[in-house]
Amino acid sequence: MKSTRAIARDRLDDRLSSLRPLADLARPHTGWIRAVRNALGMSGADLARRMGVSQQRIPAIERGEQNMTIKLDTLMRAADALDCALVYALVPRTSLNDMVTAQAQRRATEHVRRVTHHSRLEDQQPADDDIAAQIEELAADLAEQRGLWSRDRAR
Repeated sequence: MKSTRAIARDRLDDRLSSLRPLADLARPHTGWIRAVRNALGMSGADLARRMGVSQQRIPAIERGEQNMTIKLDTLMRAADALDCALVYALVPRTSLNDMVTAQAQRRATEHVRRVTHHSRLEDQQPADDDIAAQIEELAADLAEQRGLWSRDRAR
């Protein structure tokens, strides 16, 4: 039976899957605000009035977007003033489940290697099949625990 966390990952993966193609969407070199404003034929003064800021503020806002230093609330206000929706999402490059599985595998492999190293020193090295089974079992356990991404965690 899947854990609550795994079910939540599945649901979020499903919601985000349609956004993955947008992750590669390049921002116009002038930024979205200026590109949309220009496409609409809207002047900086018009945008300023609609945003409730001074006209002199618009170039700074557009530069802030270009430099990726704009505040999210300012970007939201600009989007509203341009009658646009601001789409804000973190889109994983792979599925969340794949990310968790890979991290759990890395952590389990590190742990089992340390243990088998000590076993070799005591001339009690387990068979390769046993090592692989231990890694898989430990990875499945780690995938459902908090602290998977913490490097300090000792097991």
